[in-house]
Amino acid sequence: MNTENEGTAVPPAPSAPPVPVDAPAASTPQASEAGAPTTPIPPVPPHASGGAQGPELVHAGPAPAYASAEGGAQQGASGAPQHPGPGPEGAWPPPQSPGTPLYADGGAGGAGGAWGSGYQQPAPKPKNGRGGLVAAVLVAALVAGGLGGGLGYTLAKDNDNGSSTTLSASDSGGSVKRDAGTVAGVAQKALPSTVTIEAESTSGEGGTGTGFVFDTQGHIVTNNHVVADAVDGGKLSATFPNGKKYDAEVVGHAQGYDVAVIKLKNAPSDLKPLTLGNSDQVAVGDSTIAIGAPFGLSNTVTTGIISAKDRPVASSDGSGSNASYMSALQTDASINPGNSGGPLLDAQGNVIGINSAIQSTSGGGLGGTSQSGSIGLGFAIPINQAKYVAQQLIQTGKPVYAKIGASVSLEDSTGGAKITTEGAGGSDPVEAGGPAAKAGLKPGDVITKLDDHVIDSGPTLIGEIWTHKPGDKVKITYERSGKTHTVDLTLGARTGDS
Repeated sequence: MNTENEGTAVPPAPSAPPVPVDAPAASTPQASEAGAPTTPIPPVPPHASGGAQGPELVHAGPAPAYASAEGGAQQGASGAPQHPGPGPEGAWPPPQSPGTPLYADGGAGGAGGAWGSGYQQPAPKPKNGRGGLVAAVLVAALVAGGLGGGLGYTLAKDNDNGSSTTLSASDSGGSVKRDAGTVAGVAQKALPSTVTIEAESTSGEGGTGTGFVFDTQGHIVTNNHVVADAVDGGKLSATFPNGKKYDAEVVGHAQGYDVAVIKLKNAPSDLKPLTLGNSDQVAVGDSTIAIGAPFGLSNTVTTGIISAKDRPVASSDGSGSNASYMSALQTDASINPGNSGGPLLDAQGNVIGINSAIQSTSGGGLGGTSQSGSIGLGFAIPINQAKYVAQQLIQTGKPVYAKIGASVSLEDSTGGAKITTEGAGGSDPVEAGGPAAKAGLKPGDVITKLDDHVIDSGPTLIGEIWTHKPGDKVKITYERSGKTHTVDLTLGARTGDS
């Protein structure tokens, strides 16, 4: 798979369209003349539930591509072409701009004068030779050219010595207050709590991503692949929409979850954390708002809906270590390279996910770059999972993963997650005394469901396991010798990415 990195130049913006020409205002008899890295990630197995086929998956962020890893369960040793790290035998493969019309030239109708020309009523005649109050419409004019219109009229007396009173429409468009429930209202509240992250390695490589304020102490949540370049002695900074820039450091990062926490140095005292929602309660069709820095264009807001839930997505950042697996929220909100780590919000402005990856046509490019762009298939880490991971990283600096204690195949041809006959490095495929062993699982068993979620591959199983916490009880459905069995299992724990 091609590796596409963040940081390419953004093409110049097109020139603005011509400004509409104001029509001359109509005149009255008395009046004078009036006066707009990325990272390829392995596609979901062809048979994966609801998995999109065809176009390649790429990170919505800057880092290089990383390899498959042990995902909550140890994996075998044979290498898949795009997963250099240790894995089970048969490892899963990689993972006319129309011109602005000028309405001052007579308009569409015709032969007469330009729009805005006036009409003058003949002078009023006395009634029965006596004076009286006579109302006459002297002028009716439409001011065109895209700048709005106005209708004026004059009330006159035959004995007022030519004096008149002119009433005109207000030039105010009304209140510009943004209601809290509108996209503009949500963006106005959320933007000050998002940052554009720049990460640079000791060799000068790096890119741009996004993050959001997690607490008042200066912790910022983002993707692991956004800050991966700065982990070992690199440079890291975060810039707010008001232009204030702060140096930062990595507090902890979880390659498997693709979540990281950084902390601002000399953090300001007025930080406002974004409100976290409940991703378990999200429904397909719910409105979404994404904030990020696509192709380096900071503070960009896009909208869409939740297109699907529980999408199995696998990704890597090129570090040669562990892969990321998620049971993702899918959205059609426009997400591009640089959006990684940014918040995916609901209609009330609550964070429901962390934008992490997109599916894109391979070899694409926007504005002459080699990076692929959005085709309306974006994926976000559910915030319930990300919140737990972030809290662990802040407390201990290391991630904690749930596990079943068995090595599963990453092949995409099993119709489930098959427990391998040999573990990584020749170890036992079922950990002695581990959760799977206690539940009676054996090598060769094929896991087909975890609770009510259908399992069609090893990566799908890993992603589902990682939506849980160590100690959670789950129901495992598996097949052995053509018969289906169901057992209860209590998930174990593994600390760190190694």
